[in-house]
Amino acid sequence: MAHPIMFDDADPMLGRVRAVALDFPDAAEKVSHGRPAFYTTKVFAYYGGSVKVGGVYRQHDHSVLVLPGPGDREALLEEERCYLPAYLGTAGWVGVDLDEDTDWDEIEELLDASYRLTAGVRRVAALDARGGS
Repeated sequence: MAHPIMFDDADPMLGRVRAVALDFPDAAEKVSHGRPAFYTTKVFAYYGGSVKVGGVYRQHDHSVLVLPGPGDREALLEEERCYLPAYLGTAGWVGVDLDEDTDWDEIEELLDASYRLTAGVRRVAALDARGGS
C-alpha cells in the first residue's frame, strides 16, 4: 500500500528547500513515505517529518530533515525548533521546523552538510570545484 501524499507541491517553504537541495551536483527529488526526499545515491534531506508522542504521530509538515555534521546534532537538538524525527532520529537525523522567521542561510548550511555526508567523494569534489560551501 502506497503512503498518502503529505505535502502541498505549492508550499512556498517546500519551494525554497527544493531550490537549494536540487542545486547540489546530481541531486534529484522523489517522494518517499509520502514526503519529498532529496537524494543522490542516498537521501540527504526530507521535507516534513513526524515525532511519536504517546503512541500518536505528531506531524511537522513545514520542516526539513537533515543529517547534521559531527558535533552539530546535539547543539541543534537543544533548540526548540528542532526535533528528533520518528524512524530517522536513531540514525542521526534532526528535524528543523520552518516558519516566517527561518534563517535560510542556516538551512542552506545544514543541507550542505547533509549532502556532504551522503553524496560521496566525486560529488563533493564537484561541489567544491564550483565554489560550494
